[in-house]
Amino acid sequence: MGIHLENGRDSNAADCEYSSAIRIKPALHPSTRYLSCVTMTASPTARPQNSAERLVYKIAAQPEFSAIHRLNYETFVEEIPQHAPNTGRLLIDRFHAQNTYVVCLADTRLVGMVSGRSERPFSLDQKLANLDRCLPPHRNALEIRLLAVRREYRKTSVFIGLMRFLSTHFMERGCDLAVISGTVRQLKLYRHLGFEAFGDRVGAADATYQPMYLTLDEFCRRSASWRGSATSP
Repeated sequence: MGIHLENGRDSNAADCEYSSAIRIKPALHPSTRYLSCVTMTASPTARPQNSAERLVYKIAAQPEFSAIHRLNYETFVEEIPQHAPNTGRLLIDRFHAQNTYVVCLADTRLVGMVSGRSERPFSLDQKLANLDRCLPPHRNALEIRLLAVRREYRKTSVFIGLMRFLSTHFMERGCDLAVISGTVRQLKLYRHLGFEAFGDRVGAADATYQPMYLTLDEFCRRSASWRGSATSP
């Protein structure tokens, strides 16, 4: 499932141009030219169920935060045992106040999320000494974290939609490089997206991550040619 932006901006902005049979109706923030929301109607073959569904990619606001904390818990406590369980079944990220969250809503249900943050120190700064020496030349970097997609949407391109929106958002704000701690369960997918591994693996035996970086120009170049083939496993 690809994306075609009809946002009234220069179609060459961020060198990203997405195309598909899916119609997008984005909304621009009233005080900027930045893309703030993308709405699309998925065809029956582009979603887990056999009926049309409205998908929205957007920067999360207060009403989505509870659902973000729940999906964060389900993914990084129950599925990947990175954090200890709690009775509230909510996981609030330690950088929550600084995070920019991109979410995908299927009708009104949150089905995917990812966060970006350009303030240093990154989480990886605390895991790897001299992080910048491991990275290629760049102007401004961001750290991508908390990438989570509900199981029933992992065979769709919700994953790619989240990454495209997040990349465009931060490129418009001067970032040109992203770092991530990629779960070793999905290294093939990360490499397909253009991520390059560096440094030693971090984390525990049952929640192991590979530090990786991605140039945003390279991601946009690759994603411009995808026509639904890059879906999360």
